[in-house]
Amino acid sequence: MERKGLTQPMTALRKYERLESPGLWRETPEARLREVIVALRSATLILADPKTEAPLTQWSLPALRRLNPTGMPALFAPSDDEGETLEIDDPDMIAALDTVRTTLEHRRAKPGRLRGTLYSAAGLVLLGLAVFWLPGALVDYTANMLPQPTRVQLGQLALQDLIRLTGSPCTTPEGTAALTKMAERIDPANPATIRVLHEGLTRPAALPGGLVLLPAKLLDQSDGPEAVAGYVIAENRYTLGRDPTRSVLHYAGLWATVRLLTSGAMSPQSLQGYGETLLQSIEVLPSDDELLSAFKTSGISTQPYALARDPSGATTAPLVRGDPMPRGSDPAVMDDGAWLSLQAICQ
Repeated sequence: MERKGLTQPMTALRKYERLESPGLWRETPEARLREVIVALRSATLILADPKTEAPLTQWSLPALRRLNPTGMPALFAPSDDEGETLEIDDPDMIAALDTVRTTLEHRRAKPGRLRGTLYSAAGLVLLGLAVFWLPGALVDYTANMLPQPTRVQLGQLALQDLIRLTGSPCTTPEGTAALTKMAERIDPANPATIRVLHEGLTRPAALPGGLVLLPAKLLDQSDGPEAVAGYVIAENRYTLGRDPTRSVLHYAGLWATVRLLTSGAMSPQSLQGYGETLLQSIEVLPSDDELLSAFKTSGISTQPYALARDPSGATTAPLVRGDPMPRGSDPAVMDDGAWLSLQAICQ
């Protein structure tokens, strides 16, 4: 079997580049075990159908947990929630995942002598200057230096608070695979993690770590996947100028931000109630020129998105007239089967 794996430039992990192995996936405690292909990537673990090679789901490596540290076959979960599990008996993949987890844990808890010294020194300086600095300046400073794994953790903490109000994200193997396909079609180099919420959310929203949330009604109201992809592109483009990490840190407050900066961790209690704030926030869209540029980069037509936002076209006429792909997205965002699976993800 072809070996695939991590592309992240981590010397200790280079021997696991582009690693793949078979595995047995159980989506829920009541579900039957399902054969999958497990593919190790730079920040995620992708589980795919062995026959079609279509992605079924993806797990964040920073959140990965091993449930039986010495047992065989090795049993992994995508988080502390043990509802979804993955069994692996391939020794190379087990070694790779254990090495990844150990490395990431070490970086979170003991980021190395140099990094630890820098964090400690920065923390002491910031604590001394906190009396004089505006909280906003400290938040901006912290948001700019946080590594991607920490951003992913913040996004998951914010999502956990939000689902008190919206319920858990909708998921089916086929629908989740369609979301993954859409994210990779929009930005193959840095795909977002897209989740669909059944209720509560009235507009797309972004959380730290590349997490994009869509309301289920968008799937019902859209004529095709190009319109839905357009909302994801618009949210991604907006976050380039307004990092959602800043919003989360502003809500958490000065001392939670200082603690995150000095220890690399934030208490879930710091984000209690953030879900209400997110749901009540006002949507701000990028300019038409910014949207046209982003759609052109992704090779996706703006017209379906423009007409989904305003069926009359009155407020989105520049997006229709300036469509960078007037003959349609090339290649297509997804095929009809994947689109039907995505529309059924909350049913």
